[in-house]
Amino acid sequence: MGEVPVALVTGCSTGIGLHTALRLAQAGYRVIATMRDTTRKVDLLEAARSAGLEIEIRALDVADASSIDVCIAEVIAAHGGVDLLINNAGAGLVASIEQTSDDALRRIMEVNFFGVWNTVKAVIPHMRAAGSGRVITVTSIGGLVGQPFNDAYCASKFAVEGFMESFAPLALTMGIRLSVVAPGPVNSAFVANVRSTSRDAAAAMAPPYDRMLDRYNELSNQTFAGMGQTPDEIAQIIVDLSCADDPAFRVLTAPMVGATVSAKASDPTGSGLIRSFAQVLGA
Repeated sequence: MGEVPVALVTGCSTGIGLHTALRLAQAGYRVIATMRDTTRKVDLLEAARSAGLEIEIRALDVADASSIDVCIAEVIAAHGGVDLLINNAGAGLVASIEQTSDDALRRIMEVNFFGVWNTVKAVIPHMRAAGSGRVITVTSIGGLVGQPFNDAYCASKFAVEGFMESFAPLALTMGIRLSVVAPGPVNSAFVANVRSTSRDAAAAMAPPYDRMLDRYNELSNQTFAGMGQTPDEIAQIIVDLSCADDPAFRVLTAPMVGATVSAKASDPTGSGLIRSFAQVLGA
């Protein structure tokens, strides 16, 4: 590989991915910013030009294994390898099991889980051959603590957390460092769209779900207003982790994430958080 480390980032059209691409370029990486639809590259390229940064845009649809393989192969051919992979692309869905079709569930799993699985699978042989590399995956508090009306989303993020934690020891023996970054509420365009869909879903749901989703949305609004982080804050955490000499496996991006995870860990039965959520929903 060249002297300038190569970073490939997924899901760069907006939000965390866009800001991570910019921050990595500022930190001295050769950044390959990928997105499913490259017509949405304008905001990133304008921000890069304004900052005097060079960023390479490539098409990559994480829900399409062949798209992943082609993109990774082209990047390796052009630049000699991938030193850093940032798995950021994701999809959200606010619904409980009765409102979630099999197609919707599969879509969430294809993007959030199989997208990560297949992208990691594509870069690992090259990192293993090089004897070095880093993979950072953006997960969520929803990958550590289940949340009402996030059944499919949390299932996908729990799967990612389990995969990364299981593979990390093997990767470490090959000189490859794996990490996960788990944000809580983030005020991004992606989240705003999911929350807007949630409000529409509440209006269309039959009892008793409609009332409970209204209460969930009310609590969510308060949480985002009081504790929401910006995409750039998360991006800086990712870059700091990328540059760390001894990167942690898991980084919780905000105190409220740590407090929630600690509350779950302190009660092995799991009953406490379940009852707390049920009370919020009106049980």
